[in-house]
Amino acid sequence: MPRSVNAVASRRRRKKVLDLAKGYWGSRSKVFTVAKNTVEKGLQYAYRDRKTKKREFRALWIQRINAGARQHGLSYSVLMGKLTAGGNQLNRKVLADLAMNHPEAFKAVVDTVK
Repeated sequence: MPRSVNAVASRRRRKKVLDLAKGYWGSRSKVFTVAKNTVEKGLQYAYRDRKTKKREFRALWIQRINAGARQHGLSYSVLMGKLTAGGNQLNRKVLADLAMNHPEAFKAVVDTVK
């Protein structure tokens, strides 16, 4: 008796990988074995960089707040210490946006803690 293979499931599995590899160059998007390796590595990078993105944005916000605070004669650490002691609930994302796009509002926040 011939061996039974589940061609439907195999094709579906391969098609899923090749669909994820769409847009890759050359055999990376055509040959299943090469595409599988590339897709797996790409998913590893995506997982890792979702964490890295948060880290990088926080660093950017801190730089922007520091630049805005120094224009008003404070350092970042002093500003954040006084904001926390004063019970201010503004997070770094909002403070960075104020410092960049609404300097007069950021000045008002700094003046409340001085």
